[in-house]
Amino acid sequence: MNSIFILDDEKEICESVKMILEYEGYQVEYSTSAPEGIGMVSKSHYAALLLDINMPVLNGFEVIKKVKDINPSLAVIIISAHGSVENAIKATRLGAFDFIEKPIDRNKLIISVRNAVDQTNLVVENREIKQALSGSEAILGGSKAIRNILEMIDKVAPLDTRVMITGENGTGKELVAKAIHNRSTRKDKPFIEVNCAAIPNELIESELFGHEKGSFTGAIQQRIGRFEMANKGTLFLDEIGDMSLQAQAKVLRAIEDGKIERVGGGKKIEVDVRIVSATNKNLLEEIDKNNFREDLYHRLNVIPIQIPPLRERIEDIPILVNNFIAEITTKHKKPMIKLNDDAMKFLQSMEWSGNVRELRNSIERIIIIVGKKEISKNDIEFLFASGQGHLSDLISLSNSFQEFKEKAEKAYILKQLELNNWNVTKTAEILDIQRSHLYNKIKKYGIDKAE
Repeated sequence: MNSIFILDDEKEICESVKMILEYEGYQVEYSTSAPEGIGMVSKSHYAALLLDINMPVLNGFEVIKKVKDINPSLAVIIISAHGSVENAIKATRLGAFDFIEKPIDRNKLIISVRNAVDQTNLVVENREIKQALSGSEAILGGSKAIRNILEMIDKVAPLDTRVMITGENGTGKELVAKAIHNRSTRKDKPFIEVNCAAIPNELIESELFGHEKGSFTGAIQQRIGRFEMANKGTLFLDEIGDMSLQAQAKVLRAIEDGKIERVGGGKKIEVDVRIVSATNKNLLEEIDKNNFREDLYHRLNVIPIQIPPLRERIEDIPILVNNFIAEITTKHKKPMIKLNDDAMKFLQSMEWSGNVRELRNSIERIIIIVGKKEISKNDIEFLFASGQGHLSDLISLSNSFQEFKEKAEKAYILKQLELNNWNVTKTAEILDIQRSHLYNKIKKYGIDKAE
C-alpha cells in the first residue's frame, strides 16, 4: 500500500508535492477542502496523509481527530508554514507521525513519507497476522442470520447489559460471547469462562465463588473463584442450564448485590462483572420442570441472541469451509486445497448435527486423508457414507489416529479403484501419485477386487 493523500487549501502546494511523490513511485491524490478530504479518507485506504494546519472550515488539528477516528493506523504528516514547538507537540499528541515546515524540503519530505508508509504497512501487516492467528475465533458467514447477530453484537457490546446466547452445540456460542467482550469497554480486562456442565454440582459453588482454607474436605488452601477472577471484566457462564438450583440461587444473589461470599467464609467481597450466559437447552421448559429459576432467567435474559444451526444457513458453508482450509493447511503445513462445486454442494446437503464444530473437524479429516489439491464429491463421499455411519465405524474401530488414517486411506483407495474399473494407471493419475506408490499401498492394505 503506497497511496498518499494531500489535504492543503493551497492547490499549488498540492500539485508540487504530488509531482515529487509520484516521481518516487507513489500514487497521490489531493483535495483543497477539509470536509471533502475527510470524506475521501473515509472511502479509501491511504498509507499516509499530508495535512496543512491552517485551513478554512476545519483546521489541521480538527482534521487529525476525525481521520484518526476513521482510520487509527493512518500515518499523518503535518505540513505548515506556521512551524512552532507548540504546534509540533500538539500535533504529536493528537497522533501525528511527523511535522514538516514550509517551504518543504524535498529530501525531508521523501524520507518522512517513506517512514510513514513503512509504519502504516507494518501496522496493517501485524493486524492481518493477528487476524490470521485468531481466525478460528472469527464469526464467519454472510447469511442474514449471521449479519443480524453481528449487528446485535455491535449494539450490545459497549453496554454492560447481560446477554443470553442460545443455540445447539457447536454453533459458536463461545465465539459470540468473546466477540461481545472484545468489543466492549472491558476488552482489556479478563474474560473468564465457566462450563457449568463440566463441573460437578458439589464443586460448582467453589468454582464460581472460591473457598476458604479448611471449608470442606480437600480445601487445603484458599481459592479465588471465577467471579473474583472476572472482576472488571466479563464472566461467561456456558451451559447455564446445567447449573444446580443451589448455585443458581447464589448467582442470583451475586447479581442483585454485586457481592459474593467464598464457601466457608463470612466476608462479603464486591465484584464488578458483566455476565454473558449460554445454553443449548430451552430454559422456559426447564423452568416448567423446576430445573431452572425463573427469576434468574429474567435476570440473565436481558438481551437474547439465538444462533441458528448450520443446516438453516447453508449459504455460510462455503465461507466456513474456505476459512477452515486456510487455517488447517497452515497449521499442518499442508498444500492449499480446493473443493469443486459438487463437493461443496455435497457438504451443503449434510445435516451437520454437530454444526460448525463438526464441519471444521470434517474439513481437517479431508485435508489429512484425501491428500489432493482439487477435491470432488467422489473424493469425500466415503467419509460420510450411510449417513456418516461408515465414518463412525472407522473411528470406533481405530485405537489411534494413525490407525484411523490408514483405515480411511484404504477405504479411499478402494473407492477410487472401483470408480476407475480397477485401472491402476488411471487411478494413480487421479490420486496424483506414482503407479509404483499405488501398487505399494494396494499391497500394504491387502486390497483386492473381492472387497
